[in-house]
Amino acid sequence: MRTLTVTLSPLLPAAATPVVAVLSADGVTISRHIEVPLALLPDTGDAEVVAVVPWNKLSWHALELPRGTLDKKMFQEGNSARLRTVLEGLLEDRVLDEPAQLHFALAPGARSGEPVWVAACDRAWLQAWLTTLEQAGRPAQRIAPEVAPSASPGAAVAPTLHFLGNAAQTHLVVSGAQGVCVFPYGAESLALLGATLPDGAPSQIWAEPAVAELAEQHFEGRVTLQTAPQRYLASARSEWDLAQFDCAASRGARQRKRFSSAVAMLLQAPRWRAARWAALALLAVNLVGIAGWNWKEQAALADKRTAIREVLTSTFADVKVVVDAPLQMARAVTDLQRQTGTATGADLETMLLQFYTMAPAMAAPAAIEFVAGELKIKGLNPAAKGMERLTTKLEGMGYQARLEGDMLVLQQGRRP
Repeated sequence: MRTLTVTLSPLLPAAATPVVAVLSADGVTISRHIEVPLALLPDTGDAEVVAVVPWNKLSWHALELPRGTLDKKMFQEGNSARLRTVLEGLLEDRVLDEPAQLHFALAPGARSGEPVWVAACDRAWLQAWLTTLEQAGRPAQRIAPEVAPSASPGAAVAPTLHFLGNAAQTHLVVSGAQGVCVFPYGAESLALLGATLPDGAPSQIWAEPAVAELAEQHFEGRVTLQTAPQRYLASARSEWDLAQFDCAASRGARQRKRFSSAVAMLLQAPRWRAARWAALALLAVNLVGIAGWNWKEQAALADKRTAIREVLTSTFADVKVVVDAPLQMARAVTDLQRQTGTATGADLETMLLQFYTMAPAMAAPAAIEFVAGELKIKGLNPAAKGMERLTTKLEGMGYQARLEGDMLVLQQGRRP
């Protein structure tokens, strides 16, 4: 998905304060990188905006949160204040500034009762940058650290080493299970670094082009070049999101943002190309299968209709044109019954017989009226025991029956 990564300056935002912006069409490769004031940032369109906090603006602290602190309710709006209070109490003696002046963020997947990393930075500085980005029409959807611990506190994992800066001012940034440590380049720093590393070997060594030669002097053949824009884009892909507590958007907005980001990634990311083709192939196979099944069912239905028409024309030779075979057959059977004197379900005698067979014991009706196949029996007692089930029983015999006051209206049900 398209990404605009904006690396915040350590200075407070001003009209001329420059920021480094990296545009990527897929979130992996760099399409363009520039260093301009916020007002001159390119139009992002539907790109995800990620604000990157520089390594020198963050401090890292390993904590073990009390059990129950990270219950599901704790991350819901209205309960984050309690979690922040817990963090302020635990970090009060570990930070130089007042905890109220700092912004805190927990590591992804943090759990109570286990060591967890907590990032801290200047709260006013971060809020000022976020406000400025929003006013510039580039609101940050996510906040990522430039360099973050690469493992849980105390884990037996070799750290990652970054050579940053230039030949005149080189910094060694180490990220691992001990947090993020910064050393000025020198023999003493390298000796201290070698003493703290397992077997003296980092898991990965990155170097900016300006200091790559210095890195090769100490780690020959194991150094990977990485420009600052490449590092910023890699930071934007990390699982870290510092937009927590008062820097977080509303719960609904964040859920919509994550959903839209996930959809955009599925639709555009190169690594999901195979899955997209598989989904399209599966959809095409299902559509072909449904079309084939529909054709089979339509053919079977047409065969049944043909068979019904053949039964009608072979049984009643005088029927020359078939419009509605079931209805025509029912009418032909009724006419045949009348011609032979056979009682039909629509005759008065048959309807009265069915009524008296189903009706509960009651006084004789006051009047009986039969007109055009409709029988009206008047003078019934609708409150009599069993009358409420009478219409149901008659309908089960193929009649339409309804009570209208003390009168029962009965006629043969319509046939299809």
